[in-house]
Amino acid sequence: MANMISDDLRGLLSERHVDSPVARVVRALSGHGAVSAAQIARTTGLARSTVSTILSDLKRSSLVVEVETRSPGVGRPAIAHSLNPEAGTCLGVLLGRNEARVVLADVAHNVIADVAIPLERDYRPEKATRVIKQTIDNIYKEHSLPFSGLLGVGFAVSGAIAANGRILRGASIPGWSGVDLRATFEPALQKPIFADKESNCAALAEMMWGAAVGVEDFVLFKHDVTIGGAIVANGRVLSGYAGTAGEVGHIMLNPHGDLCSCGNRGCLELECGGSQMISVAERRGGRSLTLPILVQEALAGDIGLRRLIEDAGDVAGRGLATVGTLFNPRMIVISGALAAADDILLAPMRASYGKYTLVKSGDVDGDLPTFVVGKFLDNDNCLGAVGLVLRHHGRLI
Repeated sequence: MANMISDDLRGLLSERHVDSPVARVVRALSGHGAVSAAQIARTTGLARSTVSTILSDLKRSSLVVEVETRSPGVGRPAIAHSLNPEAGTCLGVLLGRNEARVVLADVAHNVIADVAIPLERDYRPEKATRVIKQTIDNIYKEHSLPFSGLLGVGFAVSGAIAANGRILRGASIPGWSGVDLRATFEPALQKPIFADKESNCAALAEMMWGAAVGVEDFVLFKHDVTIGGAIVANGRVLSGYAGTAGEVGHIMLNPHGDLCSCGNRGCLELECGGSQMISVAERRGGRSLTLPILVQEALAGDIGLRRLIEDAGDVAGRGLATVGTLFNPRMIVISGALAAADDILLAPMRASYGKYTLVKSGDVDGDLPTFVVGKFLDNDNCLGAVGLVLRHHGRLI
C-alpha cells in the first residue's frame, strides 16, 4: 500500500509540464507542510470548492491526511491537511568543508534522522559517495523504512552549481571544482537529484520553517568561516545565470586589497569573514580558537573579541548596503556561526547598513529591513536540501 501511495505522489510531484489542479494541490502540500484548504486555495489560485473536492479525493486515496493545528492562545484546534507521512521520504545531504551530513524527513515535513559524518579537509568525491550511501542505507535500516519510498535527494554544496550540475570554480571543498554531481551520485543512489549552493538551501529552510516564514523578499547573509548569501524574490531563491546569485562574500570592497581565493582582491569575505577573525584572535591570545568559542568568549565579556565581532558587523553592514540598494529587501536573515553573537554583531551591522544604503531610516513606512537571526544556525543548509526535494526547487540535475 505504501509503495502505491509513493508511486502516486512521485508522479504528481514530477508533473512539471501538465499543470493539473491535483498536481498543484499536491505540490502546495509538499512545499508547505500542514496547511488549511484556504491556504492551499491562495497558494494555487484554485477556487476553494475545487480545492475541497481534490482534498476529499486525495484523502480517500490515503495520499492526504487531516491534522490538528493549534494557534497560540485559547481556541479550538484548526483542521489542516498534509501529505500522508507514509507516502514517501526525502533526503538532504550537505557537502561541507570537512564533513558531510544527512537529514531524512518524510513528506509531511517531519525530520526522522540527522547524521553528521566527519571527513578530512580534502575528501574526494569517491569517498563522499561511499560514506554517504552507507549512511543512507544505515538510516533506512535503523528506522525500518523502504528505500523505494525515497522521492529524491537534495544536495547542499559549499560552492555554486551550474545548470549542468557541475560545481563551479571557487568551491570551499578542494578538488570538487568541475565535478558533475549527477555522474558522481546517481549511479549509487538511483534517485532524482536536486542541488544548490548551501546558502540558497539555508534561505529555503528559513523560508519554509524558520525566521522568514511568510516573507517573500529577503536576503540571507551567512556569516561563518567564509561568507555566503542568498537572495529570495517573490518567494523564490534566485540562482542566477551561472548559479552564483547572492554571493555577497565576494562583493569587492578594496580593489587593491589582499588576493581572495576567488581570484579577485579585497572581497568582503577577506575583510570580515570568520577565518580572518580567527587569525586575528589567535595572534592576540596565542592559542587556537574556533569560531563558536570566539563567539562564546565574546558573549562572556572578552572586550577584545567583542570589538572584533563589532568591527566585522560594521564591515558586513557596508557590504549588505550594496545588496540593499540593489534589491531593497524586507528582511535580512543572519545565519552562520557568528549569528550566535546576536546583537554584538547585529547592532553595528544595522547601523552600517543604514548609513550606506540608499533608503534611509524614516524615508518610507517600514523603515530599514528587519535584521533577524536565523532559526537553524546548526543545520539550515541540510534542512534546505530537504526542502529542494519537497518543493522541487533549485536545479533538478
